[in-house]
Amino acid sequence: MIISVPRERKTLEQRVALTPDGAAELVKHGHTVLVERNAGAGSYFDDDQYRAAGAAIVDTLDEVWKRADILVKVKEPDESEFPFFRPGLILFDYLH
Repeated sequence: MIISVPRERKTLEQRVALTPDGAAELVKHGHTVLVERNAGAGSYFDDDQYRAAGAAIVDTLDEVWKRADILVKVKEPDESEFPFFRPGLILFDYLH
């Protein structure tokens, strides 16, 4: 399964939905983890930490959403992400 982590787009949101340790656990169990470039920066996780955990870094919001089977976020999707909704996509986030 491809699990994707986008950079949060809500104003002032700096958290990331998956830590490098969490990514490593998912990879260990056979999943592919995609992380949008700099998604963890606000939580002090850099791209190299995700790479070391076995995740792939992707450059665009488009790629992180379109390749996902499951997309994990901290906050509800931003309006800029609405066009990426599609049948079969699993969205795991907190809807406030």
